[in-house]
Order: sequence, then C-alpha cells, then structure tokens
Amino acid sequence: MNQRAKESVFKALNQKVYPMSKLTLQAVDPTATSDTAPPDPFAPENLRLDQSFLETGGGKKLLTTIPVRKPNKQTFFRVRPGQEWREMFPIIDLKDDREEYIVVRELVAELQTEIVYKQLCLAMTRQGTVFFLPLRYPGPDGKDMEWWRSLREHAQRAETSWIRVIPNMELGAYECIQAIDNLSEPEWPSEAEFKFWDLIKIAFREYLVTSLDHPVVKRLRGRA
Repeated sequence: MNQRAKESVFKALNQKVYPMSKLTLQAVDPTATSDTAPPDPFAPENLRLDQSFLETGGGKKLLTTIPVRKPNKQTFFRVRPGQEWREMFPIIDLKDDREEYIVVRELVAELQTEIVYKQLCLAMTRQGTVFFLPLRYPGPDGKDMEWWRSLREHAQRAETSWIRVIPNMELGAYECIQAIDNLSEPEWPSEAEFKFWDLIKIAFREYLVTSLDHPVVKRLRGRA
C-alpha cells in the first residue's frame, strides 16, 4: 500500500472512532487532588455574629437558683448592707449532704434538738452569683464558737469591701483577706423586682420543713 493510501485509511478511522469535533480539552491544575477539600471551620461566614442578634439582644437572665453556703477560700464576695437583707431562721443543717432546711415556727419546739440558729445574709461573688451566707449564732444554751464569731465579724467587713475568708485550723477561726484594689460595686438584684422574702422563697422552695412527715425529719428519727 502506497503512502497516499495509508493516509486515506488513517483519516477514515480517525473520523469514525475518534471524531475530533467531540473532543473537549480542559486545563488541569497540577496542585489539585482527587478528593474534595473539607469546608474551613474558620471561614468568616461561620464565625461572624449576625447583626440581627446584636439588635435584638441576648435575652434576660432569670434568677431561679440561689445557693446557701459559705464561699470557698478563693472567692471574693460582698454582703448586701441593711437589716432588710438578712433574717434569723431555725435551720436543720445536714452537714454530710451540705444541705440546709428552714423549719416552720410551729415545729421548732418539737425539733429543738435538731435545730441550729443562723442568720441568712444576701451576698454576691465577683462573678455575679447571688447566694445566702449562713452565719451561725448561739442557741438557747448561749454557747458560741470562734469559727462562728469570726465569720460574723468578717461578714460585716464584706458590707463595704470585697473579701475572702480562709479557714485556719491552727487558729480555730476564719481569717479574712481584703481586696487590694477598689473593685467595682456589686450589681444587686433590683429591689423593685426582688424583695428579701422573694429570694428566700427561691432559695428554699425545696428546702422547707413544714411537717413531721418531711423526709429529713424521718431520716433524723430513723423512720422509713
């Protein structure tokens, strides 16, 4: 077969099997991989706060839980001044469970041996947590202890200064550390919204002994 015939046959095969009109050429990125790249979690659209949230605000913080406790030794706190923000109560103090229960007046005589007397003072930590600081007072026998007395004394300082209280076992009393700088004043709950007794109701809604059939009384008396 001469050269011209060979060229004719090659041209015919090429048009039949590999039509040039249907071939598409594409540029290839030499750095691309076969797998699809995962989305970037730090992409601005994933992190930027929507302006509509700033306009509507984040809502109002509700006061639904108020602990009753002494703050730990690393916590600065203040006590709200004024007699209207403290009151004496008959308390059943379950030390193992770190729970305190108010006993209603008509049961005080019946539960005299189980009761201690504490003044509950409204207080607040530097982080803005509202709590009741329990201050132990002598009972009918007049017995007082240095632990109780020192904490009562430091609570008075906390009315005007941010303090921490640290138990000193060797001393047998609480020591007080006062903040060096003039820290900002606490933002107490609005008096128009919360009175003292409103806050007591929140703190003790599950911790009020109203009858001798209360589980705490049964527990202390060894009843099922």
